[in-house]
Amino acid sequence: MLSGTEDNEEIIERIAALDIGKASLVCCVRVPDEDKRGRRMQEVETYSTMTRSLLAMSDRLRCLGVTRVVMEATSDYWKPIFYVLEAQGFETWLVNARDVKHLPGRPKTDTLDAVWLCKVAERQMLRPSFVPPPEIRILRDLTRYRVDLVEARTAEKSRVESCWRTPVSSSAWSPRTSSASPAGP
Repeated sequence: MLSGTEDNEEIIERIAALDIGKASLVCCVRVPDEDKRGRRMQEVETYSTMTRSLLAMSDRLRCLGVTRVVMEATSDYWKPIFYVLEAQGFETWLVNARDVKHLPGRPKTDTLDAVWLCKVAERQMLRPSFVPPPEIRILRDLTRYRVDLVEARTAEKSRVESCWRTPVSSSAWSPRTSSASPAGP
């Protein structure tokens, strides 16, 4: 005989998911419906990836009471968005695209992708990737900058040295063909 259980689905109440592109992103927010218990409401908006637009988006997320923002790792486009939202105090998750693509039902448009990612994230079917804390990121940036400077200096040194090693053409000036050279015996 079947009997009822007290299991409740573990859903993140107020969550947002971002589908990130180079110039814009699609943000889907899912929150509980205040009028109908057990129902969800969602909002889908497109924002520019410029800082002013990202700050406006974070204000909207804060107004809606969003606690977690989930985004898929897309090239390096995720970094400024992640850093802005992290600085604004959101629990920001970067999820691996490989983990997301293995789940069935993935749509193909940016809007549907953001909605789908939000639904999957609210049910806690994803795990965050490791993103180093800000202090470590600053140290890494400085170290990488130093490496770039050393490589640039080495490349410039090699370029200058190769200029000195190039052979002089036969039509160029040489002491033997110059009229200023002393006459021989």
